[in-house]
Amino acid sequence: MARQMTGAKMVVQALIDQGVDTVFGYPGGAVLPIYDEIFQQNNIRHILVRHEQGAVHAAEGYARSTGKPGVCLVTSGPGATNAVTGLTDALMDSIPIVVLTGQVPTFMIGSDAFQEADTVGITRPCTKHNWLVKETDRLSATIHEAFHVATAGRPGPVLIDIPKDVQFATGTYQGAKPSASHYQPQVKGDMEEITELVAAMETAKRPVFYTGGGVINSGPAASQLLRELVEATGFPITSTLMGLGAYPASGDKWLGMLGMHGLYEANLAMHDCDLMINIGARFDDRITGRLDAFSPKSIKAHIDIDPSSINKVIKTDIPIVGDVAHVLEDILKVWKSRGRKTNAEAVKTWWGKIDEWKKVNCLAYTGSKTTIKPQYALQRLEALTKDRKDRFICTEVGQHQMWAAQFLGFDQPNQWMTSGGLGTMGYGFPASIGVQMAHQDALVINVAGEASWLMNMQEMGTAVQFRLPVKQFILNNERLGMVRQWQELLHGERYSHSWSEALPDFVKLAEAFGAKGIICSDPADLDDAIMEMINHDGPVIFDCLVEKHENCFPMIPSGKAHNEMLLGEADTQGVIDAKGSVLV
Repeated sequence: MARQMTGAKMVVQALIDQGVDTVFGYPGGAVLPIYDEIFQQNNIRHILVRHEQGAVHAAEGYARSTGKPGVCLVTSGPGATNAVTGLTDALMDSIPIVVLTGQVPTFMIGSDAFQEADTVGITRPCTKHNWLVKETDRLSATIHEAFHVATAGRPGPVLIDIPKDVQFATGTYQGAKPSASHYQPQVKGDMEEITELVAAMETAKRPVFYTGGGVINSGPAASQLLRELVEATGFPITSTLMGLGAYPASGDKWLGMLGMHGLYEANLAMHDCDLMINIGARFDDRITGRLDAFSPKSIKAHIDIDPSSINKVIKTDIPIVGDVAHVLEDILKVWKSRGRKTNAEAVKTWWGKIDEWKKVNCLAYTGSKTTIKPQYALQRLEALTKDRKDRFICTEVGQHQMWAAQFLGFDQPNQWMTSGGLGTMGYGFPASIGVQMAHQDALVINVAGEASWLMNMQEMGTAVQFRLPVKQFILNNERLGMVRQWQELLHGERYSHSWSEALPDFVKLAEAFGAKGIICSDPADLDDAIMEMINHDGPVIFDCLVEKHENCFPMIPSGKAHNEMLLGEADTQGVIDAKGSVLV
C-alpha cells in the first residue's frame, strides 16, 4: 500500500519490510535523518562499529553465517570510501550485502562540498550494482530492488547513495515487488549439457568433484544434494577455501582443501583426474596454479550461476549455467533414470592411487615440547571445540588462515568465514562480531595473526559495548608470517619489513577495553588456556605465542603446477612430483 513518508523513514520501513533485524553502522552528518528514524523504532538493532570497514566486514560475517543479506549504514565522503575494502571483499567472495551511504544534498553534488565524494563512481567497480537516488519517490523501490540484486543469481554487494535532502523530503512509499525486477538470472541448467555430464560421469576412470563457495551460497539444499551425489557415485571430492563445509570434512570421500596450500592428495587428484566437475567455483589463481599445466588430461565441466565465469579462466568442455541446487537436483534425476551407472572398477583403482598419496602425510610437522607450534595450537582448538554444533570460525589472512583451513574440520556449511578472493587483513575480527550478532548463543572464534588482528583492533569497543562473547585466538609469531615465508623461500631470506618491533601486550590491551586477556606460551598449558577462553562469558583476546619461523606447507610456489608442491621439513623439504619423486 502506498503511503506518504520522509525518505529517512522510507529507508527504515524498507529494511523492516525486507526482514532486516540488524544494521551495522557509524553515524555522520549526511545520514543523521536516517539515524533519527532508527532511534524512534524497535524492530531493527543497530550495532555501532568503530570504523566503516568494520561495519562492512561485520555485515559480511552476518550474511555468510545466515545466508541472509547483511546491511550497513555509513555517512558520505570518508564514511563511504572507508567501506570500499569491504565492498571489494564481498564482491570477490560473492557475499550478499546492502550498503547504504549518505550523500551531500542533490543541489550540492559536484561542488566539492564538505564530506562529498563520488561514491557511485568510486564503488562502481567493487559492487554488483549501485544507485544514486535523487528523487524521494524512487527511494523505496530502489532499496527493494537492491536486496533482490544482492541475493539473486551470483550474490554480491550493492550500494545505495542517498543525498541528505532526499532523506528529509516527503514521498510515496511502495512495498516490495520482487517480481517487477528486470534482473532474473537463469537458475535451471540446460538439460542437454546436464545429460552430457552424466554420460561423462558414467564412464570416468578418475573423476573428482571440485566445489566452491557457490554450493554454500545456493543454500542448504545444495549442500544436501551434493552430499547425496557424492555418496551415490563414490567419487572423491575436494573444495576451495570458500567451499569448506559444503561436504563434511569427516566424510570418507573428502580429500581436503586444494590449491596453493591445499593437501597433497587433493592437488594431485586435480592434476591427474580425467573428469573434473567444478560446482560453484571460479578457477581462481590460488587453485589453478600454472594455467597451461592445470589438470591437463581432464574433461572439465563447470556449473555456475554466473555466465561470465564460464570459460573466463579455464576452457570448459561441459558448461552448465544455473543455480547449483537446481542443477544438482537435475543431475541426480538424470543419473538415476539412466541406471545409476559408474565405472566402479576404475574408480576403485583411482581411490587406491589417492590412498597412496594420502600416505605422504602432507600436514606432518616437527613437534616441540617447549614451543607451541601453530599447527599444534589449531589441532588442540579443533579437538576441544569440534563437537560443538554451534561453533563458527572466522579468520584473518595469512599463514594462520591456511593452517585453520588445513587443521579445522567443518561438517556443515555457513560455519567458516574467511576472506578468500581479496585476502583482506582485518576481516576476521569484525566478521566475528557480525556472526555473533546473528547467533547470540554460539561459540564464535576468530583465528588471527597478530598483524592482521591489529588492522581492526578498534572493534574491541564494539564487542564490549554489545556484550558479544567473541573469542580472538591470536597465533602470535611477531612476524608477518606469510610475507616472511615468501621472503625466505623466494627472496633470498631478505626479510624486508616483515616483523614488528612494537607489538602491544594483548592481555593488557584486552583489559583496557574491559575484556578478558589470556596469554599462553607453553604447550603443556594450552588445553587449559583454550578451555578458559571458551568458558568465559564475554569477549576474549587469547595471545598464543607460537614458533616465530614456522612455514605453512604444502605450498605450490607461484607459477608452478599442482604436481610441483613444496612439502614441509617433516617429509623431504623438497618439491614432490606425482610419483613421489624429489624434484629439487
